[in-house]
Amino acid sequence: MSQILLLTNNHGTSVDVLPALELLSHEIHILPAVPTALLDARPCELIMVDARTDLAGSRSLCQLLRATGVSIPLLLVLTEGGMAVVTAAWAADDVVLDSAGPAEVEARIRLVLTKMASTELEGNQEIHAAGIVIDEDSYTARVHGAALNLTYKEFELLKYLAQHPGRVFTRAQLLNEVWGYDYYGGTRTVDVHVRRLRAKLGSEHESLISTVRNVGYRLSDFRKLEDSMAEADAEA
Repeated sequence: MSQILLLTNNHGTSVDVLPALELLSHEIHILPAVPTALLDARPCELIMVDARTDLAGSRSLCQLLRATGVSIPLLLVLTEGGMAVVTAAWAADDVVLDSAGPAEVEARIRLVLTKMASTELEGNQEIHAAGIVIDEDSYTARVHGAALNLTYKEFELLKYLAQHPGRVFTRAQLLNEVWGYDYYGGTRTVDVHVRRLRAKLGSEHESLISTVRNVGYRLSDFRKLEDSMAEADAEA
């Protein structure tokens, strides 16, 4: 049995949010879907966020919970229509439909709790790509040992590119993944942040973020280049 905190602004019991919960043996504690509610919360292993009716508010709540140091799993409860707008920018660990049956809900809970336990055992994992090292826990980034002074969005953009070295992303893809679906700015925002990132990388490393003409941007994967050079040397 797990201790679960359900955050919802829809008055009622858990059966009104996720009926299958009533058929499981977990202990459910319900509080309003506001960050200050955690001050009155009991210790819990999982937070469920009722995102069925207020997508923008639920997204902001999840991001704020993460920003304030909440590290336990966040599971979103959504309608089928809401599934289309959830991205990594929400900072949630998983989603479940409000119509899901007991077996699926139990599996979702078990998987996010198991994943969290495995992550804690592994410890802090840094992202390494093309000489760039990103520490997600401390929000720091270094290039060949030199620290980079980045804004939040610059850090998020560089982290996303570093997680997929060598892969080309369109401006629209980067805008959606880093800024989120509800951001109303244009794709020029991506160009501005790439230009700032290159400036902070310095003239020696600015080419790490390359422009693919008529497509978008990518973080150069120098491992492939090094492998190719090693093969050429071996053939020679």
